[in-house]
Amino acid sequence: MEVITEEESTNMEDDETDLDIMLLMLDNIARVSTTPVNRIERPLRKPIMNIGYEYIQKALKEEPEHFRSLYRMYPSSFLKLCDLLRVKTCLQDTRNICVEEMVATFLLTIGQSSKYCYTIDTFKRSVFATSENFHKVLKSLNTLAPDLMAKPGVTTCAKIRESTRFYPYFKDCIGAIDDTHIFAIVPKCDVPSYRNRKGFVSQNVLATCNFDLEFMYVLSGWEGSAHDSKILSDALTRSTCRLEVPEGKFYLADCGFANRRKFLAPFRSTRYHLQDFRGEGRDPSNQKELFNLRHASLRNVIERIFGIFKSRFLIFKSAPPFAFKTQAELVLACAGLHNFLRKECQSDIFSEEVINENNEEEEEENGEIGTEDVCTLESQQREFANNWRNMIASNMWTDALQNGSQG
Repeated sequence: MEVITEEESTNMEDDETDLDIMLLMLDNIARVSTTPVNRIERPLRKPIMNIGYEYIQKALKEEPEHFRSLYRMYPSSFLKLCDLLRVKTCLQDTRNICVEEMVATFLLTIGQSSKYCYTIDTFKRSVFATSENFHKVLKSLNTLAPDLMAKPGVTTCAKIRESTRFYPYFKDCIGAIDDTHIFAIVPKCDVPSYRNRKGFVSQNVLATCNFDLEFMYVLSGWEGSAHDSKILSDALTRSTCRLEVPEGKFYLADCGFANRRKFLAPFRSTRYHLQDFRGEGRDPSNQKELFNLRHASLRNVIERIFGIFKSRFLIFKSAPPFAFKTQAELVLACAGLHNFLRKECQSDIFSEEVINENNEEEEEENGEIGTEDVCTLESQQREFANNWRNMIASNMWTDALQNGSQG
């Protein structure tokens, strides 16, 4: 048997210790080579999706009036709108954002006329994501808008049927038509075309509404300098989105439009505006004035709806900071949204903005505007429309004298 001396045993132990140290060093070198030198340990952060979702859920549970002041509708209407967009359009939750946050982003922008920076700070989103969400909702609302437009009623509306001032003279009237100017941003080369008679750059929007303060038709995107009759002609002859007037029905129009079938205008060069008849001794003195007074009392609904529209959606208080195509699309989307809210909560009406376009109408009455459009109408149609108006005015005056009422 081989005998190992004490010296040899000590040498073997030393070799094993050196081997262990070498292996440990190699292991440490391997660990260092696979670990990034500049690695920074970051704390786990909350998923971005939850920030917007939790914010809007919390807002929905807080004071309804505060929610309405921010988003221009009550929480219950907001949730119904989100459900409607999910069902009727392609707007859906994504991996990082829910429909409620998308809609809130849109409403906050149009309701407060706020810049993206405010929305970005609220929902902690990038500029790109905020813009993407805004345009997704805009596209969905424009898809839905035609279905949200009010349809002409078959029967005479209650406002006319229940008043001897209006019935039976306006029994076939389904609403009023007019245009309104909305501030616009256009390329410098297009500014002259979009500058209106009041001197500011705008798009001219043609709209009709019923007596329940609901939009029936909206045509946006026309130049601010375009005349009412030209826009109406386009609306009646378009291949798509055409203005349809049911047979036997008509709208009330102001002096910016020619008197014609389906569009009953007041007498020119005759008192017309409601304030012209206010005060003692200012009652109508003939059949034309009486007709104009009652015509203006009914047609006033279109001015009221424009006032509510601009007061609810504050983005129209100034030129919306978007491409002009988007500016025009915004009008239609907000008109549909207005109708949705009229059906869901009729008491949810904001203070009406005073729409005063008397100066324009006075110019039109003096024949400075629209004469060419009137002359282009067929003589027979013009004669029929004028006879129709004269007959209504005559019957109205005769009845008023018999009943002792000239208001």
